[in-house]
Amino acid sequence: MDETSNEPPASTVPVDSCHFSQVVFNNVEKFYVLGGDVTCYYTLTQNIVPHGKDWVGIFRVGWKATREYYTFMWAPLPGDTHGDAMVQQQIQFKAYYLPKDDEYYQFCYIDRNGVVRGASIPFQFRAESEDDILVVTTQGEVEEIEQQNKNLHQENEELKATCAHLQQQNSDLQEELKRTQELQTSLESLRSNTKALNLELNSLKKENKHLKELNNRKEAELCRLKEKIEAVTFEKEHLENRLKTALDHVDQLQSQVSNYKEKVENLSQMDCDKTEQLESLKEENRQLDGIITQQVKPSRTSYYMEFGQCLELSFHLPLSHDLPNTTFPSQQQKHDLIMKELQKQKHSFQILQARKKEADEQNEKLKEENDRLLRRLSEGREASPVSVVSQAQAPVPTPEGGLLFGNPYRAAEANLGARVADASLRKCPMCDDVFPEDIEMSQFEAHVQSHLLDCPFCNKTFEKSNKQVFDDHMFCHGLE
Repeated sequence: MDETSNEPPASTVPVDSCHFSQVVFNNVEKFYVLGGDVTCYYTLTQNIVPHGKDWVGIFRVGWKATREYYTFMWAPLPGDTHGDAMVQQQIQFKAYYLPKDDEYYQFCYIDRNGVVRGASIPFQFRAESEDDILVVTTQGEVEEIEQQNKNLHQENEELKATCAHLQQQNSDLQEELKRTQELQTSLESLRSNTKALNLELNSLKKENKHLKELNNRKEAELCRLKEKIEAVTFEKEHLENRLKTALDHVDQLQSQVSNYKEKVENLSQMDCDKTEQLESLKEENRQLDGIITQQVKPSRTSYYMEFGQCLELSFHLPLSHDLPNTTFPSQQQKHDLIMKELQKQKHSFQILQARKKEADEQNEKLKEENDRLLRRLSEGREASPVSVVSQAQAPVPTPEGGLLFGNPYRAAEANLGARVADASLRKCPMCDDVFPEDIEMSQFEAHVQSHLLDCPFCNKTFEKSNKQVFDDHMFCHGLE
């Protein structure tokens, strides 16, 4: 059997709506032998137009849809597809693809749309009997059987003629039904067009009414717009005057910003000066170390020289007990003086070492203080420009003593005092209010923020005391 992998066209069309008379199956046996090929004979009437996708299938009796076929074969196209005469066709089903049970089956002709166009009488598949049956009949029975066959043949011819007549009538009725359906379709189309036109007419009437109302509203709105234009023109002149005033104020603010920038640069220069001062202090410490070293080294050298002279004198003096004793007291006194001087030099060296160590500690403290001031300066720049200006205007202490950058020990004491004050108090940069150290940072920041106004557009910060500047700034944003 020429059965491909492609499924034949099927549909879910009900069995009652199929046309079983357009293809007539001929010479259908009641029984077919199992294991043998089966040839199906059928006739195509003039009411069907064959197609290459038409097929003939074997269905089990009681099927509900065309997809329930057992096997199928593609229907061959006849040689003359345009003639009006009926065409005899045949298909051979191979034994391998046929059913093997004794159920009742039938042939069905399915067109390319999956609609049944013809069906045969039921038949069965049975095994061939191995025993030959001998049937003995009398002459009378034979004559009676022949007469019955003759009558049945005549009746069959009459039924064929009746079937052909019925098929012709069915064809005529189908053509008439087709024309009726076309007329009904045209009538339905005209009704739908009429209904659509009526709906469109009603819609146009409503739209016309709506346009009239809209025109009236537009005229009223036009009058209101004219009045509004006059008001806007007046307001525009007023706003231009305010804009001019705001631009003047902006120029003033820009000049203030320039002053702030100069002050910030001065603070940066002050930071550089402090750094240079720290380097200078380090250089002075190194100079002090050199001075101490130079002071101690000659003292030791002179001591050793004098001590050597004393030993040399003791070697050159005679060992007589008759010499006067006035010489020894002077040498002993000189030796005592040298030892006392050496002790003083040692004590001075220890003092200088202690002062050097203290100076190193003070230098480390100054470095930490400088770093802390730099951090506070950066925090002040982020918090408010006013705090930066207040720090910039703070007086710088003048140098003291003979040193270039003042006394480092006095500066260390001042820094220590400042750290003690900062450790116990916090001062608001806006209102100079003092807060204890144990206050939470969030409360302190909330207090500082209460003195400021933030722009929601550009995130700039203004003091509440300069609310007019903030209002003019917001007005400039409104004009953008």
